[in-house]
Amino acid sequence: MTFTTSRDANGTITITPRNEADQTATIVLCHGLGDTSQGWEDVAENLASKLPHVKFILPTAKTQKVTMNMGMAMPAWYDIVGLDKRSNEICPGIDESQQRILSILKSENDAGIPYNRMVLAGFSQGGALSLYTGMQLPNEVGCLAGIVMMSGYLPHASGFTITPGAESTPIFHGHGAIDPLVQLSAAKESQSHATEKGATDYNLQIYEGLAHSANPKEVADVLSFLQKVLPKVEECYIKLKDPSEMSVKELKAAIVKAGIGSRAVGFSEKSEFIDLLKCHRAGKL
Repeated sequence: MTFTTSRDANGTITITPRNEADQTATIVLCHGLGDTSQGWEDVAENLASKLPHVKFILPTAKTQKVTMNMGMAMPAWYDIVGLDKRSNEICPGIDESQQRILSILKSENDAGIPYNRMVLAGFSQGGALSLYTGMQLPNEVGCLAGIVMMSGYLPHASGFTITPGAESTPIFHGHGAIDPLVQLSAAKESQSHATEKGATDYNLQIYEGLAHSANPKEVADVLSFLQKVLPKVEECYIKLKDPSEMSVKELKAAIVKAGIGSRAVGFSEKSEFIDLLKCHRAGKL
């Protein structure tokens, strides 16, 4: 395995290159309504195996009541009143989720990853959030490497603008031709509205026979898009803590995460752990 997968108490799944020094990009992947990060873990791990320089972050939306689903509580990025065009303008909670995604991106940037080495991706409501957030980043951060939306749409279109400078952000929108929930007409309207607002690289790819789901062909097309907008580069952007400055506990955790714990069996001196981790990061193991 070229990556390691971890989970936190809030339902966020993180898939990191086994050698942290290999990371040169980040993808945040948001699930759809009623799902959790686990629903897309397999897809993310499959992509990670082919993008060994990319870190994937899969957050889980908070549980809240959804009007369209008779008020039932479920993981949702925002409340959905209905599927018609007018109802789509009412998205209580979308600003809060937008800020959460921006916070994740900022954390990655603080670690050294430039915004133009990040992608927002998502399915259905998660894709809608990705488009809404990704094209409206704060002026000072620049623009993303790209946006991936699967079976999604543009929410709150009347309040949507594109941050100056972000117009050329590449957008991949995959959509099923027979989607009964987010109909193809909604996808085409989203493309038209975003283009009218200034988007210049909006690719809507339609999949015949596909309903509200993703199929292998679409995932393969997503991979091709990601390989194009996040090519592997030699430069390491992230700020890794020097092993010499780490505690023994931190060293052991990093070694286990890297999958080289067996090489540390019998170690008793801190210097041995330091040397092992340094060799791993240098690609000498």
